[in-house]
Amino acid sequence: MSKYSIVWLRRDLRLEDNAALYHGLRSGVPIKPIFIFDENILSKLNAKDDARVTFLHNTVLELKSKLKALGSDLQVYYDKPSNVWRQLVDDDDLVAAYVNRDYETYAIDRDSSVADMLGKAGKGWYDYKDQVIFDNDEVVKDNGEPYTVFTPYKRKWMAKLESRMESPLDQSYYFKSYPCEKYYEHLLTYDGGDVVELSTMGFERSAIAIPSTEVSQKLIKSYDQQRNFPAVDGTSKLGVHFRFGTVSIREKARKAQRLNDTYLSELVWRDFYSMILQHYPHVEDNSFREKYEAVPWRDAEADFQAWCEGRTGYPIVDAGMRELNTTGYMHNRVRMITASFLTKHLLIYWKKGERYFAEKLLDYDLASNSGGWQWAAGCGTDAAPYFRIFNPYTQATKFDKDRRYIKKWVPEVDTDSYPDPIVDHKEARERCLHAYKVGLGKI
Repeated sequence: MSKYSIVWLRRDLRLEDNAALYHGLRSGVPIKPIFIFDENILSKLNAKDDARVTFLHNTVLELKSKLKALGSDLQVYYDKPSNVWRQLVDDDDLVAAYVNRDYETYAIDRDSSVADMLGKAGKGWYDYKDQVIFDNDEVVKDNGEPYTVFTPYKRKWMAKLESRMESPLDQSYYFKSYPCEKYYEHLLTYDGGDVVELSTMGFERSAIAIPSTEVSQKLIKSYDQQRNFPAVDGTSKLGVHFRFGTVSIREKARKAQRLNDTYLSELVWRDFYSMILQHYPHVEDNSFREKYEAVPWRDAEADFQAWCEGRTGYPIVDAGMRELNTTGYMHNRVRMITASFLTKHLLIYWKKGERYFAEKLLDYDLASNSGGWQWAAGCGTDAAPYFRIFNPYTQATKFDKDRRYIKKWVPEVDTDSYPDPIVDHKEARERCLHAYKVGLGKI
């Protein structure tokens, strides 16, 4: 084999508008795409019919088919990345590896180890921004410190975006796509072999459907008016595609900028929580505001199980949990309601809920999931204050007035078979305020 470089696909599972692939193809050295089903990650998953693994497997097969049609292939491994790369670096013909950056602690450590291996073997490691619009220190305060409040972060984010506007069509430099298709002839011709079967990795095919990558302009245009109503199909459901990079964040941000400021703001939130994770990695496992660790959280397994199973006696909470358990999705407004209920009505530590969402959500993203849960618990960056406690009844009245969402997921509501509330709202509120005050040293 002649000299070649590797593009290691991870959270960027597409051939179009892919930063690492683009730079690799333009390097002038033939490019060999690879993918690794990571044993370190897969071994921690509990459900054998995990829909995300099925989605990954299907996507890898599709990518392999597309690459073969282009005269190349996709080599797929099932192993620990360190084991794979120990073998790859021994090939004298390997010149370099191209990747798109990942910001979770595990990924950073993994990539640092692989980059070190390559460096010691005299081979290159090139990483690029691809899953966010801005990363690292691109959007920080004037003194160089990271923002910890969303609104000023968003102002600076927008100012940076607008500083590089290039045309009357508001096409920003930061939204420019990477035209990989111009350089596909630089893909290496090789035989990547077969793709490992799901069963070989210990998984079964899931029946849960994955939302489409196609979103109508009408939906985006009306996003700000409909996004809070769970009975309405008013959100894009693109989270799973952002998570695995099966769509380009630049493409969707470009459309959002043209169609709906509120939808664009949601993409800014993704960048914000990613930035928080990059600068404050302790939020993966602990509260951003560490003093909240002292709140006397309850060890109430029966209550936690009732919440998980959607049988708390609070219809909007139960509807959300049943939607999640059945479809792998939960409407964002209801995510806030269910998270607030667990942390404040039941006084259960936010991390337990965050872990449950991580297990169930198709669109699970560590940075956004941790950020959202800490917002609800009051211990995060741009957090709801501890004394803001969502009333599930008024939330349901406001956002599901006709109870269409509730009746869809809790058909036995208003019958004798529906359980009584596991906690009284007023009593839970008073208990929560007292516990937080104790933990924060206010009494």
